[in-house]
Amino acid sequence: MTDTSDRERLLDAYALPDRVTPRVRMNFIMSLDGAVTLEGRSGGLGDASDRAAMQAIRTLADVIVVGAGTVRAEGYGGARVSETDASWRASRGWPPQPRLAIVSNRLDLDPRHPVFAEAVTRPIVVTHARAPEAERAALAEVADVWVCGASAVDVDRMLDALARDGMRQVLCEGGPRLFGALLQAGLVDELCLSLSPTLVGGDAGRIVRGVSEAARRMRLVHALPAGDLLLLRYARA
Repeated sequence: MTDTSDRERLLDAYALPDRVTPRVRMNFIMSLDGAVTLEGRSGGLGDASDRAAMQAIRTLADVIVVGAGTVRAEGYGGARVSETDASWRASRGWPPQPRLAIVSNRLDLDPRHPVFAEAVTRPIVVTHARAPEAERAALAEVADVWVCGASAVDVDRMLDALARDGMRQVLCEGGPRLFGALLQAGLVDELCLSLSPTLVGGDAGRIVRGVSEAARRMRLVHALPAGDLLLLRYARA
């Protein structure tokens, strides 16, 4: 899935019903036996089809939200869509690139990290009022630092702040604890899940952590074969 027709097919498959209704879409990859990482990174489970789907999903987002731990583990650089996708967005009156928002309670991020140094738009760092002052000041040199919560990041307040700033279509790329916080708060509208044709074993975690057990029903929107990989899209039931 790398040519123009495949790109258009993915954009159509992941198209949103509107851009006014605030929406949280999760995007993850998982092995056949439920592993979310291979050798500590989710990237080891993916292939060109998964990457093409991720680019389509990013192209449709107003903002990409990701936890600080995922930024470190996955080696995030300046998250961006391709020039073709940036032009496609601009032709619809959207900013050429989605914003990037990094969620961090401890602010244990190096301001020199590529996620800041290579950014194509100024990133947002979302934290809380008790986050360390020195780290907050250092990160304010390279990002917009938002305080959302008194002693921990309040994901409800974060989404409200993003919507007020015109970013209603939220794509969250993890990690599992951030997924758990959003799920616990009842804020997850969609899950886009790439099912990797891989058996991993070991002690790799699941795509969601830190949330109480409950049956949260989802409905299948599509299941697209992409070689041996399967692209699944589920919406809140």
